[in-house]
Amino acid sequence: MSLHLVPVPFAEARAFIEVWHRHLGPPRGHKFSLGAADDSGVLVAVAIVGRPVARGLDNGRTLEVTRLATDGTPNACSMLLAAAWRAAKALGYRRLVTYTRAEEPGTSLRAAGWRPVAAMPPRTDWHPPHGLHTRGPARTRWEAP
Repeated sequence: MSLHLVPVPFAEARAFIEVWHRHLGPPRGHKFSLGAADDSGVLVAVAIVGRPVARGLDNGRTLEVTRLATDGTPNACSMLLAAAWRAAKALGYRRLVTYTRAEEPGTSLRAAGWRPVAAMPPRTDWHPPHGLHTRGPARTRWEAP
């Protein structure tokens, strides 16, 4: 089976994420979405690319792969990660980042040439009267080549 890239409307990408993403729901917005389809045209994976969630990275020249999901089709994730970087560069962006949970190996990211650039601790929030509260797992930030 071979895969090919397809444009994916945001609503369709959100619906795919609802079904296939392991631990997050769909994001609220995007700059663009793309997908991988099999020989019969069935969508097997989607990537949603948008503005960085971290305000410190939102400089107008950086984008973030905010969601990536697949139905388990081999090589679909790395194909979309590489394509997302090519598309971002073609649009004039200089940097593309994404995050994985710290315990995830990042195999598809490495296959697409991405590199880990930062280990991020779990987020903490201030919730009076109980003080600091940890939410979310530790993460790794990755950057496109």
